[in-house]
Amino acid sequence: MTIAPARRAAFEVVRRVFEEDAYADRALVGAVEGLDERDRALAQRLAYGTVQRARTIDHGVEALGKRPLRKLDPPVRTALRLGAYQLGWTDLPQHAVVDDAVELVRAARRERAVPFTNAVMRRLAQGFRGLVASLPDGPLKLSYPDWVYETWVRDFGADTALELMRAQNAPPALEVHAAEPVGEPTDVPGAYVVERVDLARMRPMSRASQLAALVVGSQDGERILDACAAPGGKTRLLRGDVTAVEIHPGRARALAEEAPPNVTVLARRPDLRWRARPLPELQLELLRAAAARTKPGGTIVYSVCTLNRDENEAVVDASGLAPEPLGDEWPQYAHPARPEFLLTLPHRDRTSGFFVARLRAS
Repeated sequence: MTIAPARRAAFEVVRRVFEEDAYADRALVGAVEGLDERDRALAQRLAYGTVQRARTIDHGVEALGKRPLRKLDPPVRTALRLGAYQLGWTDLPQHAVVDDAVELVRAARRERAVPFTNAVMRRLAQGFRGLVASLPDGPLKLSYPDWVYETWVRDFGADTALELMRAQNAPPALEVHAAEPVGEPTDVPGAYVVERVDLARMRPMSRASQLAALVVGSQDGERILDACAAPGGKTRLLRGDVTAVEIHPGRARALAEEAPPNVTVLARRPDLRWRARPLPELQLELLRAAAARTKPGGTIVYSVCTLNRDENEAVVDASGLAPEPLGDEWPQYAHPARPEFLLTLPHRDRTSGFFVARLRAS
């Protein structure tokens, strides 16, 4: 049987993310090469959705498959994960989802596992949605690590923690940066909401990320250090002589290839909810290192895509740097507890979650 191209590509992305620790966005680039626009979009939806819902999926596959995932061959594990996502959160025909899962295992030369895959996929088709619906609201049902849920409950309360998890599982608004008006304008200059992306005219980028770059206020002739640059969206919006630093070599290469002429990239070396761990000590070290390289009176912008106060306002407080009030400039994004900072909230603002502080070097 012929496997649908989008499913084959999504299978490759999911396999690489969980078996090779690849970044989903980078794995997707190679996996969808040669596919038409429709199949590319479907492959991205299936791959990203499977990675996003992995905790719930794994619970369901183990419950209905009656075998620990860790004991399955990687191709079988990947096919079941991808199939479960489609059965649980898409309207794709069940028979096609089941058949392609089986064929993906067969194509991986795991013929002995084909009957098992077929049996588990049929059980998933019958019972997976009901199993998910029966789970209590919380990190298992909404597929988040316990520590993220517990941190958000501490910082925002239980109701808001659930709202945040639901919002970040929903398809985000398609936000872009463009030099000329496209789609629907937003309250962030240069940020628009569109239905489709035309890469010749616009670049996909959340308005929260664009907001962080605008807060820098860089001008031509200034020297700018972007200390944690990849994937590089904010870097491209900075004016002046920009030096961008990225520790991951693959992402640094990609950034260097696409960077505008004013950006020099230095390197040393999505899936974020499974990779992320609180790193306040490292972030404080980076902030202090940036401050040490900023002339007295210069501007330092500390911006992180996390809602965890330990990595946000607590890091700024520990740095000893004086914050410049931002809430008056952007009142709609003022931090609810510390209005001198900005905090975008996905459930409220329908954009990515960002903390932004502008500080003055002494």
